[in-house]
Amino acid sequence: MPVPLLDLKAQYAAIREDVRRAIDEACDAQALIGGPKITDLEQKVAAYCGVSSACGVSSGTDALLLCLMVAGIGPGDEVITTPFTFFATAGVIHRVGARPVFADIDPVTYNLDPAGVEARITLRTRAIIPVHLYGQSADMDPILAVARKHGLLVIEDAAQAIGAEYKDRRVCSLGEYGCLSFYPSKNLGAFGDAGMVVTRDPGRLEALARSRNHGMAPNYYHAVVGGNFRLDALQAVVLLVKLRHLDDWTRRRQANAACYRELFSASRVAGLVGLPTQARWTTRHVQNQFVIRLPAGRRQAVWDGLKAAGIGCNVYYPVPLHLQECFAYLGYRQGDFPASEEAARETLALPIYPELTADQQRTVVDAITSLLPG
Repeated sequence: MPVPLLDLKAQYAAIREDVRRAIDEACDAQALIGGPKITDLEQKVAAYCGVSSACGVSSGTDALLLCLMVAGIGPGDEVITTPFTFFATAGVIHRVGARPVFADIDPVTYNLDPAGVEARITLRTRAIIPVHLYGQSADMDPILAVARKHGLLVIEDAAQAIGAEYKDRRVCSLGEYGCLSFYPSKNLGAFGDAGMVVTRDPGRLEALARSRNHGMAPNYYHAVVGGNFRLDALQAVVLLVKLRHLDDWTRRRQANAACYRELFSASRVAGLVGLPTQARWTTRHVQNQFVIRLPAGRRQAVWDGLKAAGIGCNVYYPVPLHLQECFAYLGYRQGDFPASEEAARETLALPIYPELTADQQRTVVDAITSLLPG
């Protein structure tokens, strides 16, 4: 039985009529840049994240970039983040001329380990970007405490974690800024690139909204240099339809995670496959990815075997950022962040999308069992 890593066609089939109607209405209105649908989505996403304000932007990457630009972070500045994340988290730091500074991850949750953050703070440090990886919050209280102590901004990268909760508080409501991605593979995905910055501070919102539109306010007057980071109205209407289903999709992802746990626990490889762990501080895990851990030296064989069997899987992420060629100038070496490097060698993401069936999950687990020694 072929099992895709993600089946967006199945999701679309269930909401097709509502999506097509919303797109037709937007096309008839021809309000394609800005307008009431953007405002409606911003208000609804802000409320969903437990904050007062939101600014729709062109992608999750641009959400991060915009926060750094509005904060005035640039050449000579440093920003601390994790080396075990999608490239954009550190790429935007480089793009504004600042220096990415890495701290290792917690080997259990794969999120930034607060214990390593303070030691990397210098007089040049301006911000911390914790990433809520795979749908689970980083341990935010100690990160926020260090940030307050040193007067640093906290920019939450919640690209994979919309709706996740840390001690009953939604991610994106904890730092100064929260950044969301609506890339199609995310739990709330657009029909292309889209993103959002959320904030508790209306003053920050004003700066974000101005800078996403070339720094223009009023029209053709520019007190600052911004960029073209606007969210398209066609993406907004799609997201408004999908947002109504997000909690149900999350519940189904959580049910699929529980099913995997039962299937692996009952298999003969129960002691060989490391399953994802929900941290004690996580009160809501939204299961963007279900990432298992395999014995040293076995990951590649399992990865290849699943692909040969038509089972979707992927490695997020095979090369930690401190070892990427483009960041060689930072001077990091193999062994500098052992937890990140080990995770890069041993982890494998399995299908967990809401429409995944129990039979498909059994196919995945049976295939992994057949590929591991008994």
